[in-house]
Amino acid sequence: MNASEVREKLEQLCREHRDLDTLIHEKSALAQPNELEIQRLKKRKLHLKDQISSLETSLVPDIPA
Repeated sequence: MNASEVREKLEQLCREHRDLDTLIHEKSALAQPNELEIQRLKKRKLHLKDQISSLETSLVPDIPA
């Protein structure tokens, strides 16, 4: 992937991460939240965060020591 494709994918993942965060907050605020569903959403959110970190690292050029 070139840098522009990485940035585009990064934006998509960040959007999905924000959407999951909102969804988790909404579902947690319910009178009887489904803890299993919330746990799955949090796991997905964490996976996205890992992907985002990996892509951000790939955008940073290697600096010789």
